[in-house]
Amino acid sequence: MPSDPRRRRAARHAQPAGAPSAASPRKKPITVDRITDAALHVVATEGYDALTIRRVAAVLGTGPSSLYAHIVSKEDIDDLLIGRLCSEVVLPEPDPAEWREQILDVYAQIRDQYLKYPGVSRAALGVVPTNLSTLRVKEGLLAILLAGGIEPRNAAWALDALSLYVSAYTLEQSLVRQRRRHPDQEWVLGREELIHRFTALPADTFPQTRRYAAELTSGTGHDRFDFTLGLIMDNLTQLQPRRLKGSGRSS
Repeated sequence: MPSDPRRRRAARHAQPAGAPSAASPRKKPITVDRITDAALHVVATEGYDALTIRRVAAVLGTGPSSLYAHIVSKEDIDDLLIGRLCSEVVLPEPDPAEWREQILDVYAQIRDQYLKYPGVSRAALGVVPTNLSTLRVKEGLLAILLAGGIEPRNAAWALDALSLYVSAYTLEQSLVRQRRRHPDQEWVLGREELIHRFTALPADTFPQTRRYAAELTSGTGHDRFDFTLGLIMDNLTQLQPRRLKGSGRSS
């Protein structure tokens, strides 16, 4: 294994995770897997805002310098976190007849993984994925879209849009859940209170908000999640390939 942390990171991304490492008979060694476990523990118990290299080192009973023998930066831990969560995602064999359902299922798995760890989707928003487990999921999603007849560039851009939405959705859900657990956060309103406030707004200024208060606050569980992903996917087959500006040809 290379001694330089940057070369170690490059080596991780070039071969499957989980390769065996020599263990010390006296003291359990610091490994990439143990760093990832500790980071997930911090996020699960304290939230993503508490995640620092120093905090992870404390969980492992060591100092930050011990971690730098295996990682490059905090962003490296982010990459490991998302990779670990993606390793739990089950990918189906692409089916042209079921591609919409398959995309929704895979992203629902990612959503549920993110929701287990408050705010962890910020890690997905903050780094360009290079972890092999993360790339495995991206490869699988791309294969499903292509099997569904989606033009390659539209498929690539749709993956970006869908992934951004899933990360934003789970981040919002995590923030709301965290706030509701604190007694000083009474301002986090329920649906009935929202409807009451919307319908009490001045009619001359907010006529549509008053009239459609129920619709604006509707949806249970992950109804809005399913709706938004469906909205994106249902429009993919209607898109025609468009040429980028500056290509020298008309669009």
